[in-house]
Amino acid sequence: MVYVLIRSSYYQPGTIEEEHRFAERGFQKLIKEYEPQLGNNSKIRYIIKKGKVFREIVNQANSYTNAVVSASTHGASGFEELFSGSNALKIMAATSQPVFTIKYSPVPKSIKKIVIPIKLHIDTRQKVPVAADLAALFGAEIHVVTISTRNNKRDAERLNSYSKQAGAYLKEKNIPFVTKTIIGESLPTITSNYADAVDADMIVIMSSSTDKWNVFLGSYAQQMLNKSKVPLLSITPKEKHIPSGFSTFGD
Repeated sequence: MVYVLIRSSYYQPGTIEEEHRFAERGFQKLIKEYEPQLGNNSKIRYIIKKGKVFREIVNQANSYTNAVVSASTHGASGFEELFSGSNALKIMAATSQPVFTIKYSPVPKSIKKIVIPIKLHIDTRQKVPVAADLAALFGAEIHVVTISTRNNKRDAERLNSYSKQAGAYLKEKNIPFVTKTIIGESLPTITSNYADAVDADMIVIMSSSTDKWNVFLGSYAQQMLNKSKVPLLSITPKEKHIPSGFSTFGD
C-alpha cells in the first residue's frame, strides 16, 4: 500500500509529521482488519512517500520485477475529463505494469464473467491470454465482444477474424466463452453497457501510449475509466507471440 503525502480532503494536517502519523494510523487499521483474511501467509505492507501521487505510485510499482497496480477512480467531469485526466489514467500512462482500476461500486467477491472488447487495433488481441489466465484462476466465463462504430464489410471481416482467433485460443485452454458483435456510436458506451447487461465482474482493456495521452479528444481508456461501473484491468501492449499460432500482432 502506498500513501503519498499531500493535503487530504478527509484530514487537514498542519505539518508533514502530522499527516505522516495520520497515514500510519490508517494503514495499521487496514492491516488489522484485512491481513487476517489473507491466505497463504500473505502479508500487507505499506510505504509513505512524498511527491506527485501518480509518479510515486508508478515508481514503487516499477521497483518490482513483477507488479500489478490497484487504484481507485471516481471518474472525472468537465475540463478535468477533457484535459488533465485522473491519477488513475496518469498511472496507466506512466507504467507498463498491469493496472486495476476500481470505481465506487463494490469490489466483486468472485470473478465469474470477464468482458474483453475487441477493436480494430492490431494489439487488441493481447487481452486474450491475460483474460484467459484470470478466467482459469477464478473459473470465469469470458465474453469476447467485437465493437465498432462502422458497419462495413472490411471492418466486419477483420473483427470476425480477431474474434475467431480469440475463440480458438480460449477453446484450446478449455475456457468457457461467448462471442458477441455490437455496432454503435461510442465504443466506451457499447463496452460498459454490455458489461452491465451481462452482470460482468471485470473488463480487460488495452491502453497504448498514444491512446492514453489522447486526452483532448478523450481516449478509449480514459472514457472507460469515466463510464465503467465494472472494475477494469488495463494492459500496455507489447510484442508478444503466444504458442499454438496465436500472434497478438498482425493479421
